[in-house]
Amino acid sequence: MKSFNPPIRTLMGPGPSDVHPRILSAMARPTIGHLDPAFVGMMNETKEGLKYIFQTENELTMPVSAPGSAGMETCFANLVEPGDKVIVCINGVFGMRMKENITRFGGIAVVVEDAWGTAVSTDKVEEALKENSDAKILAFVHAETSTGARSDAKTLCKMAHDNDCVTIVDAVTSLVGSELRVDEWGIDAIYSGTQKCLSAMPGISPVSFSERALTKVKNRTIPVTSWFLDLNLVMGYWGEGAKRTYHHTAPVNTLYGLHESLVMIADEGLENSWARHQKNHEELKSGLEAMGIKFLVDESDRLPQLNSVFIPEGVDDAQVRSTLLNDYNLEIGAGLGAYAGKVWRIGLMGHSSRKENITLFLAALKATLGK
Repeated sequence: MKSFNPPIRTLMGPGPSDVHPRILSAMARPTIGHLDPAFVGMMNETKEGLKYIFQTENELTMPVSAPGSAGMETCFANLVEPGDKVIVCINGVFGMRMKENITRFGGIAVVVEDAWGTAVSTDKVEEALKENSDAKILAFVHAETSTGARSDAKTLCKMAHDNDCVTIVDAVTSLVGSELRVDEWGIDAIYSGTQKCLSAMPGISPVSFSERALTKVKNRTIPVTSWFLDLNLVMGYWGEGAKRTYHHTAPVNTLYGLHESLVMIADEGLENSWARHQKNHEELKSGLEAMGIKFLVDESDRLPQLNSVFIPEGVDDAQVRSTLLNDYNLEIGAGLGAYAGKVWRIGLMGHSSRKENITLFLAALKATLGK
C-alpha cells in the first residue's frame, strides 16, 4: 500500500459537494481530547452556529457523530414507538427510507404518495390526517435529493400541529441552500448533513428537536432501542454547561471542520447564502435551456441547489458522465429509481455553488454532447 492521493475533482452531483479549503485546513489542526475544556468551548459555539442555520432556539440542537442517515435514524428511533401510527410522505427515494425506519421501529406507516419530481401534496396530507385522527407523527422530506423537488414545510407542519401530530423533517439538501425556519414553521424534529450546502465533509448530521418532540421522547413507554442514538444518553455529552458526561469519542477533527463551516456561513449571512444558491441556479438554468435541456421539476417546486434535468434523446447517460469525469474531472449525478438513465442530477451546493463551476460545466457538457 501507498499513501492515497485522490484526483482533484469539481463535485457537481447530489453530494458530497466541494469542501472549502478553509474547512480542510481546519480539520488538519492538532487533535485534542473530546472532553478537553477547549474542545467543550468549541462544542458550545458549534451548537449556537447550528441554531443559527436552523433558525431555532431549540436547546437540543447538536451534531450527530455520523452522516445524515444517522440523523434520520436518531429522529425515528427516539420518536417512533411500536404501534405508533405515522403518516409518511413519499415523493422520492428518501421518503421511502423514512418509511423503512418507521416499520423497523414497530410503527404503522400510512403512506401519502406523490409522483417523483413533484412536491408533497398538502391536499393528500390533509385527507390522510382526517382519516387517521390517531396518527402521532407526520414525516416528510423538505428537499427530495433524488429529484430536486421542494415541499411546503410550513404548511405541512401547521396541518400536523392542527391534528396533534409531531413532525419529522428531512432537510439534508435544503439546509443553508434554501429558506428553512425551524421555529417559525413549527418543525419538531429535523435532520441534515454536512456534505451538501454547508461546504463541509461527509460524516456529521446536524439535528434539532423542539420541546414538543422532547415531551414525546421523555414519555416513551419503552426505552429507545438504539443505545448510540438515544437522546437521553447523548445529551449528557452535548448538553449545557462545562461538565460533560462521556458518551462516545467524538470525531474531533471533523467537528473542527463543521465549526469552521458555521463560522463561514455566519460571515456570509444565512439569507445571503440562500440568495447565492438561487442566483447560481438561474445562471445554470439559462445555460441549460439555451442547449434545449429541460428540467424535471416545475419551477415553483424546484430546489436551486439540486437540479434534475432530462437527458437529451439519443444521448448515452453513462458515457456523458464518464467523459465529464475523465476529461474534465467534473462529477454530476445519475438519476435514481424510475428516472435512472433519464435524468442527470446537477448539484450547486455550498462551495460548489460558484460561477466558475457553472461556466466549466456548461462548456464541458456542450463539448461532450457535441461529440
